[in-house]
Amino acid sequence: MSDYIVRATAAKNQIRAYAATTRDLVEQARMIHHTSPVATAALGRLLTAGSMMGCMMKNEKDLLTLQIKCDGPIQGLLVTADANANVKGYVYNPDVDLPPKAKGKLDVGKAVGSGILRVIKDLGLKEPYVGQTELVSGEIAEDLTYYFATSEQVPSSVALGVLVDTDYTVRRAGGFILQIMPSFDESMIIPLEKKISEIIGITSLLDADMSPEMIIEQILGGFGVEILDKIPTKYHCSCTKERVEKAIISIGRKDIQEMIDESEPIEVNCHFCNSNYKFDIVDLHRLTAEK
Repeated sequence: MSDYIVRATAAKNQIRAYAATTRDLVEQARMIHHTSPVATAALGRLLTAGSMMGCMMKNEKDLLTLQIKCDGPIQGLLVTADANANVKGYVYNPDVDLPPKAKGKLDVGKAVGSGILRVIKDLGLKEPYVGQTELVSGEIAEDLTYYFATSEQVPSSVALGVLVDTDYTVRRAGGFILQIMPSFDESMIIPLEKKISEIIGITSLLDADMSPEMIIEQILGGFGVEILDKIPTKYHCSCTKERVEKAIISIGRKDIQEMIDESEPIEVNCHFCNSNYKFDIVDLHRLTAEK
């Protein structure tokens, strides 16, 4: 099954819901960054959240960035997504290794530790929107739930899961985001909370081969679910040599000339896809002329 997101409503548009299966894109990220199991789980959760939150943006050119700065051994994470659910990201320390918690669960919370979650939305305005909250657990789903409630004033329930197999490959990945709209009938809060509390765990649902549609039905089946659309999502980096050249040109003629004077080719690495772009002295002379 290829990765996709389902967008739905329930309770006569009083509940907004997203559910995603993201195994392929998380596995691609693991292979690109050579992440340890706990780093795979942390990055996979944030990539899954980014893909769903990207779908929440309205305009084609809108961009979302999720940034975690933390004091745990993973050191930090960065994910970006666009409105078409193209997502990419990396962890600062992909080699972090910690003993598992009870029942063999990966200890993402300890890997992340304390810190700050920053959500940046570039909506084509003069300045991007920046929302920031403290991490409440380091488990990422709880941190995003807290962010939605405090920074965007949208009561939400976020569940994110990555199941790493014994050979370190990704077996399952996905999650859901449920959000209550301002018109929500308060008499439905208790039954909704009961339904959410009965969920055995998002990784268990995914490992039972449940699709995003089935997951939404499992949670909101008694609230009149309406599936709105199905959105493909994938790991995608838009870097090219031409873009890297523009970045080099932007640093200025003086700095480029210093590189030329050192008579050494330079290599630029993309953090998102791990691609390397090499520029020899001839390339640098050309870029100086273009500058």
